[in-house]
Amino acid sequence: MPVSTVSIPVGQWFTDDSGRWWFDSGSFALDFAYTGGVPVAAAPERLHSPDDLTGWMRERFPMPVVPARSRDLFDATALRDAIARLALAAGRGGRPAPADIDVVNLYAATPDIPPALPGGSRQAGRSVLSVGQSLSTIARDAVDCFGEANHGRVRICAGGCGIVYLDTSRAASRRWCTMQRCGNRAKVRAHRARKAGKAANAVKAPLSAA
Repeated sequence: MPVSTVSIPVGQWFTDDSGRWWFDSGSFALDFAYTGGVPVAAAPERLHSPDDLTGWMRERFPMPVVPARSRDLFDATALRDAIARLALAAGRGGRPAPADIDVVNLYAATPDIPPALPGGSRQAGRSVLSVGQSLSTIARDAVDCFGEANHGRVRICAGGCGIVYLDTSRAASRRWCTMQRCGNRAKVRAHRARKAGKAANAVKAPLSAA
């Protein structure tokens, strides 16, 4: 059961040497980690300034977010990098660093974005989100992502690209960052290997007969 109290769409477009492709990380917290916390070519550093943080949050959250300040950027990158390290540790089957767990728990303990029913006649609470509320919502999603219920489901793509994802499939059978990228490359390699094997066997067969 997700810890966050609001529903936020997951996934984003990546661009690299293979072109532009859609990546479903399986977790909003992991999406945030891909603003520069995970060392893969498809997700370079995006949070160079407080304005970059403001822009990312306003794209993602269902309510307006106040402009970020320098201190907010410091907090955001600290949380992001802790999530990224936890993701890599989980994907490799390693032990998470207690310091990174402490960072996530610290932000998760602060007020997040409250849920609200549509259709009311009055505004309840803040009409604009604080950066702190946004970070808390991300941290609470990270608590869910790395919690016991998802043990073994945070994985690194089998294609060798280094991308980490949360496998949310019912059968827990996901192997690739996306089938359109690493999954397709693996299928092409397997097809070529089968063709090469058949060709080698065809050459051996006449020699054996002789």
